[in-house]
Amino acid sequence: MEGIGIWGVPLAIFAGAIRVSTPFIFVSLGESITERSGRINLGLEGTLVFGAMTAYAIAVMSGSPWLGVLAAMATGAIFGLIHGFICKFPKVNDIAIGIAMMQFGLGLAFFLGKPFIQPVAPRLPSIPLGGWSDIPQVQSALNINVLFVIGGLLAVALWWAFKNTRLGLILRVVGDSSDAARAMGLNPDTVRLFATAVGGSLAAVGGAYLSLYYPGSWNEGISSGQGLMAVALVIFARWNPIGCFLAALLFGGAGALGPALQSVGVTQGYYLFYAAPYVLTLAILVATSSPSRSLAGAPGALSITK
Repeated sequence: MEGIGIWGVPLAIFAGAIRVSTPFIFVSLGESITERSGRINLGLEGTLVFGAMTAYAIAVMSGSPWLGVLAAMATGAIFGLIHGFICKFPKVNDIAIGIAMMQFGLGLAFFLGKPFIQPVAPRLPSIPLGGWSDIPQVQSALNINVLFVIGGLLAVALWWAFKNTRLGLILRVVGDSSDAARAMGLNPDTVRLFATAVGGSLAAVGGAYLSLYYPGSWNEGISSGQGLMAVALVIFARWNPIGCFLAALLFGGAGALGPALQSVGVTQGYYLFYAAPYVLTLAILVATSSPSRSLAGAPGALSITK
């Protein structure tokens, strides 16, 4: 961004916010569905990484990145079903199972993914919105991946569905009170099972984006804790899908701060800015926690509200 001077910093942050936020968008939307049903899934980090490996492997073997995304969604749903099935048993802790599933997903991804570290997979397409400019930096910054657009549309669709559809009502009732759900003839375990599967499927799409677009490779350090940070993001957004989308952009902008400063020649201390998303996560958790008041919008049956 050096060629356009100081304007390179906001432009780089804008571009980075879009690129970095996309995995957060899908993981947080998936987790919002899961938590709306009254279950928390801390295993999404493992689902994200396994989805990244699956998408990359299938894309390498088939030559189609979209087949890779579909395969990732399938594996994410399977991880969610396993998590949901185990958690339906009495006295099983959601958080403990989530941590176990996270470690299982990470270990399995690293084991099965070793043959795919060197091969190059086809990348997901993007929409070139910077064609009006002759400046390469502007063209690059406005090269928007298709999954980002899909994530924004999905956030609006989920926000509407939670408020206006029968499925949204079922999810909210089960998430607020298991007894009320049973009184309505609903099976809370079944609803939470499918909600966890859908949440895992969306989280795996975030992993597919990492391996097939940005950074666009498969390696063991691909996630950097994004699956866990997305859980904090859902709490910050108060379980609102549009809030999740906007909060993901905020996290993405924080993650892009370090590279943006580096792009304009800031070479001293810029590594500290790479910690911005993690500091922001900690600050959000501290700011939103209180022993005297409950979390606004939190599902009543959610583990963290008990």
